[in-house]
Amino acid sequence: MAAIHDLLAQVQDEVLRARLEQEINRLSKTKKFGLVFEEHLPECTPLYDIPVKRGSTVAKKTGAVSEMYEVNFIKDGVATCYHKVTAEKEEIPVEELVCVAQFGEPIYPYLKPIDSICNAPDSDLWHTLIEADNYHALQLLEYLYAGKVDCIYIDPPYNTGAKDWKYNNDYVDGSDAYRHSKWLSMMQKRLRLAKTLMNHHDSVLIVTIDEKEYLHLGCLLEEMFQDCNIQMISSAISRKGAARTNEFTRVNEFIYFVMMGNCAIEPLDDAEYALEGEQIHWQSFRRSSAANIRKSRPFQFYPIYVNKQSGRIEKIGDPIAHEVDRFSVEEIPGCDAVFPVRDDGTEMLWGVTPEECRSRAEKGYIKASKRTPNKPQLWVVQYLMGGTIKDIDAGKINITGYAEDGSVIAENLETRKIMPRTQWNYNTHDSRDYGTKILKNVIGDLRFDFPKSLYAVKDTINYFLVNKKDALVVDFFAGSGTTLHAINLLNSEDGGHRRCIMVTNNEVSESEAKLLTSKGKTPADKEWEELGIARYVTWPRTICSIKGTDVNGKKIAGNYLGSNAAMSDGFKANAVFFKLGFLDKTAVALGRQLTELFPVLWMKAGAHGSCPQLEDDKAHMMVLPENQFAILMDEKRFAEFDAEVQKHPEIQTIYIVTDSEAGYREMISGYAGKDTFQLYRDYLDNFRINTGR
Repeated sequence: MAAIHDLLAQVQDEVLRARLEQEINRLSKTKKFGLVFEEHLPECTPLYDIPVKRGSTVAKKTGAVSEMYEVNFIKDGVATCYHKVTAEKEEIPVEELVCVAQFGEPIYPYLKPIDSICNAPDSDLWHTLIEADNYHALQLLEYLYAGKVDCIYIDPPYNTGAKDWKYNNDYVDGSDAYRHSKWLSMMQKRLRLAKTLMNHHDSVLIVTIDEKEYLHLGCLLEEMFQDCNIQMISSAISRKGAARTNEFTRVNEFIYFVMMGNCAIEPLDDAEYALEGEQIHWQSFRRSSAANIRKSRPFQFYPIYVNKQSGRIEKIGDPIAHEVDRFSVEEIPGCDAVFPVRDDGTEMLWGVTPEECRSRAEKGYIKASKRTPNKPQLWVVQYLMGGTIKDIDAGKINITGYAEDGSVIAENLETRKIMPRTQWNYNTHDSRDYGTKILKNVIGDLRFDFPKSLYAVKDTINYFLVNKKDALVVDFFAGSGTTLHAINLLNSEDGGHRRCIMVTNNEVSESEAKLLTSKGKTPADKEWEELGIARYVTWPRTICSIKGTDVNGKKIAGNYLGSNAAMSDGFKANAVFFKLGFLDKTAVALGRQLTELFPVLWMKAGAHGSCPQLEDDKAHMMVLPENQFAILMDEKRFAEFDAEVQKHPEIQTIYIVTDSEAGYREMISGYAGKDTFQLYRDYLDNFRINTGR
């Protein structure tokens, strides 16, 4: 609606403008049932790595990136620019300008190494932090890991009005017809990309949110993930609560779980869920779903004869053809003929065939528990599910006797795993004690508001990754870096090899931005970057938690809950920190392009071992067994390259630089079982993003 209101403002006739506004307001109130919101284009992208020159589209470093100019010419460090909308001429020092890419204008990303921490030189496990706008980072990750991510955990902005970071919570435009449209549009574009990353056979998307947007988020997820199992739980995250004027004090938030393919919750060992000594569970023998009506499978519609006095099952009858009236069956004196019939008279099915029913009845695994003479089904018939019977056979459930009706009496012999509840209220999930305090202990002061409890994130992820010790985890709203910290803790507890990729921007807080601007600093300056969230919070936490020391080098006090592991021990883990930058296609030589893009190739190959560097721009090939990949730059040297690759069976990814499709196919014909990729000689064509999809 913002664009429409801008157009209305240009209508000179006041009467016509008023009538148009009235009609637009009327139409805006006529909504379809469901989620309706306005699509907003992503923000323009500042390209700090690309030099300003004649013809460049630019913006002021200290202004709005959407206020764009075109550079007409440059003289003595001053650019003569024309505003893209008003066409007004303005002379601006080049050092105050930054190149800008509009939505749909191709840009060419690369990963610039910033820092790394290696606390496990013998391990090939490397985590990754990418400093970037997550919209562009997700596009790059789509090229790298489409269909390969096991778990995405995100804690997006809650749209509550906070203004600390770029992904602040103020995504509402006062002129929007739908109050939350900008927030929804922001989320939709990122979730659409996130969906392409997920393993469609077995993966989970986890999203935390509070009451301000949980309804809109739920509708959005339902629209975007229609083939997935979606569930929401409520989690208490603050015992003290967050007081709000004239409102209930908030103590909880909500967590959405989007389970794709065969993904399922793995119940964990927890004393709260102990079943030792409890009686076994009996399930209704009558099928209940609408698809299980009599005519669908007549062989599972038959009489069960129950003694009216003792409740004992005396006989299991034979199936009755669909066209046969159930009241015409054989009568047994002293018994009721029981059928699977709903209270409304709908004829359903029993849970198993007559043969299987007889077998279970002989063993006491079926019983008639309650007589219901005034209902179509004269008895409530119950049975033991296949899993319970297997546990009896395996000795996990002990049969202690038999009831008068012949059914077994049994109890669980051991602690059992059952599914977690939809209401979480764990002390360890308190964000103040196990989020804020842990972060403060690690990085020395309070640099981030409302970090998640370390244990809340670990527990949430573990429900899906407990049996996936090589999982790939992505968090593209990384914030304080809790997710990577939780993955390291989980790996340390069970010997896992899970890898985490975090993405966050490097925006400074609103107050710090004002202070830096008053000092004449801009986002590209070192002083500005050092106070950004990626470099001031996320990466310091990553380093400190891995090393076991705070930012001052002092050992972190205390142990991790649930284990004897001291925080000062750190983790046997490694991590590398990249900044997502952008290359100028017209200004970069081919060899230079490959040098800049080498970290991208390393990540696509699985990020094994420390990220290598291309030492020689004129190299013909690189075979890197420790990184499990190889690249051929000169296709004329294929025979030599192939001979070297064959010496190293650990190499799983092969890149070949060639513009010839036929040549590429011929060269990879001997690499069955390995991942092979063609790179064009103009390497940037492989990594084009922001194309308007």
